[in-house]
Amino acid sequence: MDIISQLQEQVNSIASLTFNTFGTLQRDAPPVRLSPNYPEPPPKPTEDSANFADQPKLMSAALVKAAKQAENDAVGQELQKQLEAAEKELKQVQELFSQAADNCLNLKKPD
Repeated sequence: MDIISQLQEQVNSIASLTFNTFGTLQRDAPPVRLSPNYPEPPPKPTEDSANFADQPKLMSAALVKAAKQAENDAVGQELQKQLEAAEKELKQVQELFSQAADNCLNLKKPD
């Protein structure tokens, strides 16, 4: 996969996790009274409150993990570019060293 496709895949993954996280938080949020003019909202029936309490933590952990993975991919690609540049520079230095060694050998003529 090329770099653009990888970035698009990571962005889609993060967007999906964000969408699901916000949707879950909105779905599971307790009702709130908007104004004193409105009646008190009915309590929300909870089937498994322990499970609901853990869901936001799990979803936020997944979101952070996906964001860090995208960050790691970007850092990895930058390191790959630096490695390629260093290898190119090493090759140039080796060629220059070889030329310098050849020039030194050509200066000394056998007597």
